[in-house]
Amino acid sequence: MAPIPSNRLSLRLDRALARLGATALIPLLPLALAWGQELVDQLFFGGQWNLPMVPGGSFLGVLTAPFSHSDFGHLLGNSLWFLPLSWLVLAKSRSDYLAVWLGAYLMAIPVWLFWPTSSHGLSGVVFALVGYLIVIGFLERRPLVLALSLFSLISYGGFLPGLLPFFSPPGVSWIGHASGFAGGVLAALAVYREPARHGRP
Repeated sequence: MAPIPSNRLSLRLDRALARLGATALIPLLPLALAWGQELVDQLFFGGQWNLPMVPGGSFLGVLTAPFSHSDFGHLLGNSLWFLPLSWLVLAKSRSDYLAVWLGAYLMAIPVWLFWPTSSHGLSGVVFALVGYLIVIGFLERRPLVLALSLFSLISYGGFLPGLLPFFSPPGVSWIGHASGFAGGVLAALAVYREPARHGRP
């Protein structure tokens, strides 16, 4: 095979780095919305302008809930988990990342319809990212993706008790965590494609 000219190799590297940089910026958009909302809330509404998912309320609350937080401490805690988990999913693909968001929203709908208390915050999406990352490698069984799942299980497995009510502090929406995790698992099942088995009937 003829060697690739250095100028073409440099061009390919530049394009790859540009794609990587653009991908790394994707999670900053939802974070900008969440931080913008909290900043406006604290500056002009004294912390009273929340956009939660309210039982019996507008469906709009389902869409806005991930971008609404009780205070900057709540938002900062979620942000510190959201960013690295987002980048781990994006390391696989942008479409998988979109699937996780859609899964989290889809599984939030039954909570909105049937759960008696309101909830908000990015933690549901955080748990969706964890659910996806833990499951996808065991579905695909490809070495790199399986390593990603094992890393996520070891690094973020401590989140899993938060799916149960008796391990959640008062005021923390464990059902939002559980529905988010289920949304991540649903996303993993939706994007999974069984690898072709060449040479088999």
